[in-house]
Amino acid sequence: MTNQLKTAVLLAALSGLLIAISYWVIGGTSGLIIGIGLAAVTNLFSWYQSDKIALAVYQAQPVSQSEAPGLYRMVQRLSDRANISMPKVYIVPSQGANAFATGRDPEHAAVAVTEGILKILPEDELEGVIAHELTHIINRDTLTQAVAATVAGAISFLAQMVSYSLWFGGGSRDDNRGANPLGVLLTVMLAPLAATIIQLAISRTREFSADAGSARLTGNPRALARALQRLEASARQMPLNANPAYEPLLIINSISGQFMGNLFSSHPATEERVAALLKLEQQLPTTV
Repeated sequence: MTNQLKTAVLLAALSGLLIAISYWVIGGTSGLIIGIGLAAVTNLFSWYQSDKIALAVYQAQPVSQSEAPGLYRMVQRLSDRANISMPKVYIVPSQGANAFATGRDPEHAAVAVTEGILKILPEDELEGVIAHELTHIINRDTLTQAVAATVAGAISFLAQMVSYSLWFGGGSRDDNRGANPLGVLLTVMLAPLAATIIQLAISRTREFSADAGSARLTGNPRALARALQRLEASARQMPLNANPAYEPLLIINSISGQFMGNLFSSHPATEERVAALLKLEQQLPTTV
């Protein structure tokens, strides 16, 4: 119920931004009606298509058991242990080491890993990563993250279109009022930032929950802790570049620079995640 409530709040806030953009740019009742319609269509589309969009953003390719037998068996084994349907398995053709899960529910889910992560992680650490992603699926985090990314991406795209229109002049008016110039300017500047902040507010807490779920599923919190440290070091050298709106889906920040440090990070600091996992290790039995 908590996750469902968070999802509703998140979608409502992002939808509100879409409506506000339309209202301030177009003006009056026409802008309000168009904004509500745009928000409804975007939410409905992202609810059913966000997983496909996320996979396409990272150019993930589906793989069969014969193509990646070790990975396939690992996902199957952990899915059976978690008592969920096995998600589809994808590989991202990138040497950047990362992973993510997507899908609106456990019956329509996918786990994707990069070629890079398969090369640098030993089996026990990769198992911790896969268990982390399966926990996201179990908790329905994948729906929240993917829909949020889709709607936030739509907000950023619309804000860009507005900024282009400012250069070329013109603008829509309706019978009640014209577009508010100050509103247009604030929309261009603040809407993408606000969308990002809303995403981060939920994404960070869910990473801790997925880490804990992985630790319980594998019985080996230290393996995931080592994996996170290894992945962060790798990301500094070879980031996984893609649309920033989909950054929260990844297991570790795909670091492309040091701008603003961790202020707008989609994940908690790796040191905090590692500390939480090592603390949890003391509470778990030594064997699975």
